[in-house]
Amino acid sequence: MATTPKPRVKVPKSAKAGEVIVLKTLISHDMESGQRKDKEGKPIPRKIINKFSCEFNGQPVFSCDLDPAISANPYFEFSAKVPETGTFKFTWVDDDGSIYTDEQKIEVK
Repeated sequence: MATTPKPRVKVPKSAKAGEVIVLKTLISHDMESGQRKDKEGKPIPRKIINKFSCEFNGQPVFSCDLDPAISANPYFEFSAKVPETGTFKFTWVDDDGSIYTDEQKIEVK
């Protein structure tokens, strides 16, 4: 079993105004679907990341809901246009109500 989920994010340090950049995220998480049983035959409770979102300077960039069919350690790669210097905020929401966040700044030159 994994320990505390740990988000990892890759954002370029700088870009040109209006440039489209690639953002990569990964969070270490077991994504237990609730369909498996332990050694004693008891069901293992569901515990997954059920929502992911990304904002840039408070404006939504990307979001999605996740279902139990997603593999462990969900990875996302997507593009965004960067109009100005700012901060990307990434949020993962767990079934148990835990929220994991990471923020990365990007400078527009």
